[in-house]
Order: sequence, then structure tokens, then C-alpha cells
Amino acid sequence: MNTATPDAVRLAEQYIAVWNETDGERRLKLLEAHWTDDARYVDPIAEASGRTQINALVGGVHQRYPGFRFALKGRVDGHGDQLRFSWTLGPSGAEDLIEGTDFVQLEAGRLQTVTGFLDKVPAGA
Repeated sequence: MNTATPDAVRLAEQYIAVWNETDGERRLKLLEAHWTDDARYVDPIAEASGRTQINALVGGVHQRYPGFRFALKGRVDGHGDQLRFSWTLGPSGAEDLIEGTDFVQLEAGRLQTVTGFLDKVPAGA
């Protein structure tokens, strides 16, 4: 059973859209629309504070993995101001190579803090 509200699913989709946007200016506009001013992102290999740093981090992922796309995996769970969802990353039209799960703290319906966990990472990735 998917316990997430339509808003939770929409927020997760907007999050994935940021990671899939290859144009830095368009990506920054998405960050401005859906993330708080003081947004923070952290995972086992990266950390960024503020929209500008998060934008640069995502741009770096596109440079390292050109042509790779993020997609939601499974269901989105949400309650109150918390979200949890999993995602995949891989080349378009091929098997996903990397998988993760993110936990999100919202503020007034916008992403404020994202804590990411890597569930599957191939050697050398």
C-alpha cells in the first residue's frame, strides 16, 4: 500500500527532475521553486549547502556520468514533513548501475534537508 499523499509523490518527482536536468540555469530555477533557501544535501560521498552548491553538485554528477538518468524506484513514503523514497541511476536504455534511498525534511512544502544513502554502487563508480 502506498501511504504517500499525492503531494509527497509530486515532491519526489520534482526532486528527481532536479537530478535529471542537465542545464545548470534550468536546474537552478527548479531548485529555487522547490527547495528552501537554506537547503542542505548530504550523502556518503558528497555534501552541499544552499541551492548554488547543490546545483554544482548535480552538475558534477552529470559530468561524471554523462547520459545517465535518475528514476524513482518503488513507492514514495511520506508523513508530516518527512519523505522517504528510493531511486535508480543508469545510462538511458540500459540497466541501472547505482541505487539509493533518500530521506527528506520539508519546510512549508519545500525540500530543506536531504540525507542520501547509497544502496548499490558498483566497484569503480
